[in-house]
Amino acid sequence: MAAAGGRLLAAAVAYSGRAGWVGPRRTPTVPLVPSRSATVTRSGAILPKPVKTPFGLLRVFSVVIPFLYVGTQISKNFAALLEEHDIFVPEDDDDDD
Repeated sequence: MAAAGGRLLAAAVAYSGRAGWVGPRRTPTVPLVPSRSATVTRSGAILPKPVKTPFGLLRVFSVVIPFLYVGTQISKNFAALLEEHDIFVPEDDDDDD
């Protein structure tokens, strides 16, 4: 009886793997991040280099600068809120010595 249950379980796993569907909602299995695990073909030949998308400095700066600005504004407003409620007030140190 246990052997029949094992065969049934193995058949169910094989069927679900062959169909390419997972879960009760029947959504197709799609990798979230495209990756390339093979570097050679079956005959041993090296695969060509993958296509590389250029990521220029303009794109980098168009992302970094706005988020730096937003981060500084959030920090400035939060520091003002802390000082207003006397949670954190920086001490005025006189270093005239």
